[in-house]
Amino acid sequence: MISSINPATGEDIKSYIEMNKKEIEEIISFSHEAFLVWRETDFALRSLKMKMAAEILRSKKEELGRLMTLEMGKPILQSKSEIEKCAWVCDYYAENAEKFLIDQIVETDASKSFVSYQPLGVVLAVMPWNFPFWQVFRFAAPCLMAGNAAVLKHSSNVTGCALAIENIFKEAGFVENLFRTLVVSSKRITEIIVNRYIKAVTLTGSVTAGKSVAALAGASLKKTVLELGGSDPYLVLEDADLNLAAQTCVNSRLINGGQSCIAAKRFIVVEKIYDEFEKLFLENMKMKKMGDPLDERNDLGPQARVDLRDELHIQVKKSIKLGAKLLLGGFIPETAGAYYPPTILSEVRPGMPAYDEELFGPVAALIKVKNEKEAVEAANDSVFGLGAAVFTSDKIRGEKIAREKIDAGSCFVNEFVKSDPRLPFGGIKESGYGRELSSFGIKEFVNIKTVYVK
Repeated sequence: MISSINPATGEDIKSYIEMNKKEIEEIISFSHEAFLVWRETDFALRSLKMKMAAEILRSKKEELGRLMTLEMGKPILQSKSEIEKCAWVCDYYAENAEKFLIDQIVETDASKSFVSYQPLGVVLAVMPWNFPFWQVFRFAAPCLMAGNAAVLKHSSNVTGCALAIENIFKEAGFVENLFRTLVVSSKRITEIIVNRYIKAVTLTGSVTAGKSVAALAGASLKKTVLELGGSDPYLVLEDADLNLAAQTCVNSRLINGGQSCIAAKRFIVVEKIYDEFEKLFLENMKMKKMGDPLDERNDLGPQARVDLRDELHIQVKKSIKLGAKLLLGGFIPETAGAYYPPTILSEVRPGMPAYDEELFGPVAALIKVKNEKEAVEAANDSVFGLGAAVFTSDKIRGEKIAREKIDAGSCFVNEFVKSDPRLPFGGIKESGYGRELSSFGIKEFVNIKTVYVK
C-alpha cells in the first residue's frame, strides 16, 4: 500500500494499492498507442486541449490547492498560487509551441534542407513532492504540445495530486491514456525505464536519485533531463538596499517551507554591512508566523514529512557543534506534525552541513566575507549550481557578476530566483543538466531531425 499522510497532523489521508507489473506494462503500452494517434494531430488541436486544461485548473483552484496543502503541508495561499502558475504554463505552450517547433530552413547545396522537430514517444517523468502540480505541468505542457505522451511516477506522499493531474488531462479531452499516473514506489523505477516504449526520462529530485536514474537510462541509451538539488547563494554587497535584500532573502528562504531547490539557502554578506543585514534579516524572520497551513494568516506550514524534518534538525545541530551560532529557531516543536520553525545560523563556514550541504527547510546560513571577490568565491564553493542572486544598487555591476562570475543555471539581480515559463530553467554541476521551460525546454524531448532534399 502507498499512503498519503497529512504532515500538519500526522493523520492518514488515504491509502492506495500499488500497481503490479502487468498493470504498469499495460498502462505504458496504452500510452504508446495514444502517442501514435496524438502525434498526427496539429498544433491547433493540441493548443485547444491545453487551453482547456488551463481553464480546468483555474476553475478547480480551491479544491486542488486544498488537496496540495493537505498532502504536503504547503501554506494554502501558496498552493493556490501554484495552481495559477500551472494554468499559465499550459497557456504559454498552447500559444507558443508551434512557433518554437517550426521547421528551420538551412541553406545548403540541396534543393531544400531544413531542421524538423518530431516527437519521441512516451516520456517518463519522475517527480518530487515539494511542488506537486508545478513540477509536473512544467514538464507535461511542453511534452504533450510537442506531440509526445507521458507517464508520471510521482512521490508517494502526493499520490492524490498525481491522480488529480491525470484527471485534468482526461477532462480536458486529450487522447485517452496520453497522460497516465503510475501508482508505484521508487523500487519499480528500473522496470519502467527499461520498458521498450519509454523513450526518455525527466527527473526532478535529489542528487542520489538523479544519478541512479541517469545510470539506468544511460544503460538503455535513453535521454534524460535532470533538475536536482541546490544550495543557492545570495550575495549581499556593500552598496545593496539592505531593507529590500533582507526582506527578499527571508521570503525566498521560507517559500514552500524552505523546501525548494531554488530557495535561497546561503546568504553571503560583505563584512562592511554584515551586522546591519543580520539585524534586518533576524527582524524579518521573526515576523513570519508558523502554523496550520490551511489558515491563510500563516506564512509557514509543516515540513512535508517527519523524517525530512528530523534530518534537517540533525544538520542544524551538527553545524552548531562545529561552530555555527544559532540566532533563531533550531528546535523541534512539542506539537503534532512535522513542524520546524524559521531558523538562522550565523558564522557558517566550510565543513559545516549548513555550508556544504543542501538544507531543505526553513534554515538560513549567514556567511561573512571581506569583499566581492570573496563573495563570488564562496558562492561558487559548492557542488551545486542551480540558482543564485546578487544584491547591489549598481545594476551594471550586478549584471556582470550574474553573467560572468557565478556558476549557476540562473542568476537574478535584486530579486529572488524563480522559474518562469518564458525563461529556461535548470542547473549545472550536481544540480543536473538539460533545461525546462521556454523554447529550450520543449526541444529537450524531440528528435531534432535533418531533412535534405536533392
